[in-house]
Amino acid sequence: MGALDFVSLAEAREQAAVLLKQVKSGLDPLAERKRKESVPTFEEACTIVWQQNRPTWKSEKHALQWLKALEDHAYPVLKTKRISEISSANILDVLSPIWTNKTATAKRVRQRMRAVFDWAKASGYYSGDNPVDGVKMALPKQSNTRKHHNALPWQQLPEFMCELNGRSGLSAKALAFLILTAGRSGEIRGAVWSEMKGDRWVIPAARMKMTRDHRVPLSSPALEIVRSMRGLSETLVFPSSQNSSKQMSNMVFKALFVRMGHDQITAHGFRSTFRDWVADNDIAAREVAEASLAHLVGGETERAYARSDMFERRRALMEKWATFALSG
Repeated sequence: MGALDFVSLAEAREQAAVLLKQVKSGLDPLAERKRKESVPTFEEACTIVWQQNRPTWKSEKHALQWLKALEDHAYPVLKTKRISEISSANILDVLSPIWTNKTATAKRVRQRMRAVFDWAKASGYYSGDNPVDGVKMALPKQSNTRKHHNALPWQQLPEFMCELNGRSGLSAKALAFLILTAGRSGEIRGAVWSEMKGDRWVIPAARMKMTRDHRVPLSSPALEIVRSMRGLSETLVFPSSQNSSKQMSNMVFKALFVRMGHDQITAHGFRSTFRDWVADNDIAAREVAEASLAHLVGGETERAYARSDMFERRRALMEKWATFALSG
C-alpha cells in the first residue's frame, strides 16, 4: 500500500477494504495489481497502433501527421491514463475545445482515437463500447460549410501568366508548371527527374492522393519549363533555391503571391481555375477534365469497367489549356 510516511492510516484502511473485497470475490489482489499495471497507457497504445499501421500508409508524411495530431490534442488530456480507465467523458474533454473551430482536425483526432480503442478492445485491454462513440450526441453540430481554396477567375489567367513569366525565379517556373499541368503543389515540389518520361510526367502512386500512378501529358510550354530546369539538381526538377538537394518549402507559392500582389489566391485554386475554364467554355467532356485533375469519376462498379485514363484526349485538352493560358 505504500510507506507510512506517504499513506495515512485512514487511506490504508480504505485500501485494505478494497483488497478484502477482491479476496472475497475470489480475486488475488497482487495479481489484479499486476494486471492493471500491464495495461498500456494511452500514449503506449497510440504508439503500438501507429507502429502496426505505419507500413500500410502511403507516405512517411502521413505517418508523422497521424501521430502528431494525437500528441497535440489528445495527449494533454489522456497521455498517462491507463487505456482501460478512459471514459467517454475524457474523450469529450479532448474533442470539445477543437470540435467547432478546428473541424477537420477534430474529425481526424476522433477517428484516430477510435482506432486506438478498437485495438484496445480487440487486445483485451478495454471492455464495453468504444468510448469515442459515446460522445457523438454530446458534441455540437459542426458547420457543413466547406471552405474552398481561393481561385483566380479563368478570364484573368492570361494576364496573370504574362506577369508570372516576367519573373525568372525558381518558384515562378514551378508555379507556371503547376498551372499548365493542373497539378497539386506537393506533386510539383516533389517531382524528380526519373518521373519525366519524354513528353509525359508519370507520378507514382506513392505520391498521389488517389494512390495510383498518374500520367500527365506535358504541353509544349510545360516541356520547355522542364528543359529549362536541367542541371540545377541531380534528383529534383524544382529544387529549393537555397539547397538544390532539398524540395521547395510548402510556403514558397504563398510568398510568391505576396510579392506579386495576389495574396488572395492559392496555388491549389488554379485547379479550380482550370476546371471552370473547361466547364464554362465546353472545352472537353466532364470525365476528361476530372481525369486531368486526377479525380476518380463514377462509382466503384463504373470505375472497374472504365480503365482508360484517356491520355490522348487529355493531351489535346492540356495543349488547349496552355494556348489559352499564354494568350495574353
